[in-house]
Amino acid sequence: MRAFFSDEQLLHEPRQFMRAGRLCEPTDVPARAAALQHALAARGIELAAPPDFGRASLESVHSPAYLDFLASAYARWQELARPGFEPGIEVLPNLSPYHNGKVGEPRRPVCPTDSVIAQAGYYLGDLSCPLGPDSWRAILRGAHSAVAAARHVCERQDGAGMAYALCRPSGHHAHSDRAAGFCYVNNSAIAAQTLLNRFGKVAVLDVDAHHGDGTQQIFYHRSDVMTLSLHADPAGYYPFYTGYATERGYGAGYGYNLNFPLAHGSGDAEFLSALDGALDALRDYRPQAVVLALGFDTYENDPISVLKVSMDGYRGIGERIHALGLPTVVVQEGGYEVEAIGRGLDAFLAGFAPAMA
Repeated sequence: MRAFFSDEQLLHEPRQFMRAGRLCEPTDVPARAAALQHALAARGIELAAPPDFGRASLESVHSPAYLDFLASAYARWQELARPGFEPGIEVLPNLSPYHNGKVGEPRRPVCPTDSVIAQAGYYLGDLSCPLGPDSWRAILRGAHSAVAAARHVCERQDGAGMAYALCRPSGHHAHSDRAAGFCYVNNSAIAAQTLLNRFGKVAVLDVDAHHGDGTQQIFYHRSDVMTLSLHADPAGYYPFYTGYATERGYGAGYGYNLNFPLAHGSGDAEFLSALDGALDALRDYRPQAVVLALGFDTYENDPISVLKVSMDGYRGIGERIHALGLPTVVVQEGGYEVEAIGRGLDAFLAGFAPAMA
């Protein structure tokens, strides 16, 4: 198994995020990546730094104007400083525009103003996505890890295999033109789009605790990528506004988006039962390759989880993904109990182990 990670992904060190009206210590800390690295090393899996692929792969799913904002925002934020007006330590929005979005529109228009304050409100969907001095480089290199993993799977002559992208920051809440939920660019969507260079149909299966709302938005109008998300019931959990079973896709994409919301407190039995249902639908779709958006914030002791998945549950996920027998790119998403996420990855790999040769 090949695994990809760039040390530059550690450069993103957020200093704050808003939770229930209170600025809190960040949970997406660099130590998360270190814990996952240790788990891979214990299994003898070496991490390779991905090549610098530039922006082309990101532009396959994201608005160029949005990427321009991510790349330039921090420097422009600092330029706002003048006597009596000192911008904050990171780029964070202090306003949010009303956009009468329609499901028939694949994305919003470009922000109508060049003001960095206005663009922060337009392109940063909440207060969990601060941009610091080195955030863009980390974001870009995290996406490159996903591209490298997908390219590795595409280049396998036997049309099989599995690759792991240790992506940080996470990605599945990132829309085509909006950051949210610790996510800036959608690594899982980028991996799926890269796989389409070889495979005719791809499925993105998301097993993070939160609905993959960004992935859903990116592919909602399309039939060449099926999106399936298992997550805690969003009626009382982030991202709140999406992730309901009634959301099925639109136009050519109708029927190719499936959500499996789970009651809060659900454990291994409920989660794996829902996963079995999702996998039945996935098999009916007959994809030629799979992206697994793998989160460990479903863990029973995760500080922001409302689900109760155990290490045995992660082993069960690995076993089921292996049983698909499909080329697979695993993209790391959430998981914020640093002492547990390495064990979660190890348990998943133990279930997937027969395919790791």
